[in-house]
Amino acid sequence: MDGVIPLNKEIGQTSSDYVYKLRKILHTRKIGHTGTLDPLVNGVLPICVGQATKLVNTLTGSPKEYEGEITLGKSTTTEDREGETVKEQKLTKPFTIDELNPIFEKMTGDLTQIPPMFSAVRVNGKKLYEYARAGIEVERPERHIHIYDFHIMGEPVFDETTGYQTIKFHVRCSKGTYVRTLAVEFGHLLDMPAYMSQLTRVKSAGFPIAETFTIGQIETMMDNNDYSFLRSIDDVLTDVPSHELTDEEWEVRVLHGGFLELTDEDKTKQLRVQRDGITKALYKYDKVRDMWIPDLMLLNNK
Repeated sequence: MDGVIPLNKEIGQTSSDYVYKLRKILHTRKIGHTGTLDPLVNGVLPICVGQATKLVNTLTGSPKEYEGEITLGKSTTTEDREGETVKEQKLTKPFTIDELNPIFEKMTGDLTQIPPMFSAVRVNGKKLYEYARAGIEVERPERHIHIYDFHIMGEPVFDETTGYQTIKFHVRCSKGTYVRTLAVEFGHLLDMPAYMSQLTRVKSAGFPIAETFTIGQIETMMDNNDYSFLRSIDDVLTDVPSHELTDEEWEVRVLHGGFLELTDEDKTKQLRVQRDGITKALYKYDKVRDMWIPDLMLLNNK
C-alpha cells in the first residue's frame, strides 16, 4: 500500500494520534504525516503510506493555506483560545476594513518570526512548551518565513459587550509559519492585544479540504475494500515537471542511481523521472557537475 491520504483532521486530536490510528486501520507501520497541526486546528493533514513516506520532507516543505479568525482586544499565553489571558484592552469602536487592509498588505512577503513558547520547537534538547509549562522563558531562534497571500474574508464582527472584534482571514504561507504568531503580530501593528481564535488548514500538498477524508470514512472504506482514499505518488507530484526515461537512461543510469544529461529541462526545478508513466525518482540539477543527480529514489513503487 503506497500513496498519500488527504486526511481531514478534527479538533482535539494530535497529528500523531492519527498516525497511530491509521497504522491499526491500514495494518502497516510505514506511515508518516506531513506537518503537525495543533490539537485546536482542524483541516487538511496529508498522510504518507508505504513508499510515499519518502516524500514526507518534500510535501512538508510545500506552501500551505489556512482560513481562520483573529480576535482583537485580548492576548493569551498560548496565542490561541486555549491559553490564559495575558492582556485585555477593549475596543471602544471597531476597526474598519479600510484600516485593516493595509495591515494585511504589510504582513505579506518575507517575514521573521519568533516561535511561541507554547510550541514544539526544540531549544537545548527540550521542546519550548516544556519550558513554558515549567514557567521558564528561554531565548528562541528566529525563523524566516514567506507569506504569499494574506487577506480579510467578509465583514469583521464587533461585540460591544466584550469590546472584542473578530476578523476572518485567508493566508497562504511557507513551511514553518506560526499562524498564531501572525495573529499576535497583526494586533501589534494595530497597537492592540490579539490572539488566534480559530484556524482551519484548507490546503496542503496540493490537496484542498473538499478532497479530504475523515478517519471514520477511511475505516468504513477499508471494511469495504475501497482504497480510493489513497492517492498515488504520481497524483501528488503532478506539479513537478516530468521526464519519460529512455531504455538506456532507465537501465544503465537511474536504476543504479546514476546521473542524467538532460538539456531541455528546467534546471531551476526538481524533476521527476518516469518509466511507463510511473515516477521512479526525483532528480535535481547540479551546477558544478552540469548534470542531473538523484534527489529521492522511489524505485520500488509499482
